Amino acid sequence: MAAAVLLGLVVAADLFACFADQTQASIAQDLLGGGVDEGLVRRAHHADTLYNAASVTQGITLVATIAVYLCWLWRVRTNAEVFEPHGHRMKRGWAIGGWFVPIGNLWLPRRVVVDVWTASALPGTRVRTTPVNAWWTLWIISLLVGRAASRQYDAAHGADQLADAARLMLFSDALDAAAAILAVVVVVHLTRMQRARILAGPAVLPAFG
Repeated sequence: MAAAVLLGLVVAADLFACFADQTQASIAQDLLGGGVDEGLVRRAHHADTLYNAASVTQGITLVATIAVYLCWLWRVRTNAEVFEPHGHRMKRGWAIGGWFVPIGNLWLPRRVVVDVWTASALPGTRVRTTPVNAWWTLWIISLLVGRAASRQYDAAHGADQLADAARLMLFSDALDAAAAILAVVVVVHLTRMQRARILAGPAVLPAFG
């Protein structure tokens, strides 16, 4: 529940960032039209303040979510070993360590989650990993687009480049919000799968009781 709630806060922070990005793009577009006056300068200052506030909000929610999400992932990975001791391609430590391996973190965490998902399905049922694949694909795309948008924003010179960077950042934040929504789906559904597996199987002692 905590992981799902914090992921929901990530969605809210991303939507706030989308609003800030759109405000930045609008100001940049107005600057292209010329005629800078006191009102436009005041709006530009407000847009910068809003953008910085959105960045801080995203950072705080991301750090808090990472901590809780990794705790959740470790526990469901531990449970999955009880359900299927030999159904995992990676050792338990990779549930956390895989996120911190450069380059490898683009696919290692997904592999862990897919194995947990498969091991948690009720015996005899058809396993569909579509939610996991959709979440991971969207998250990777948002990550790559976000990095490109940050570089473009930092290198922007002039209102036209700033407007383009703000629009790309808007696209990135929207993708991240969608990925976070899918992450909530994965967390909730996988937790329910494990509870159903516990109730259907022999008595075990799951990590989350």
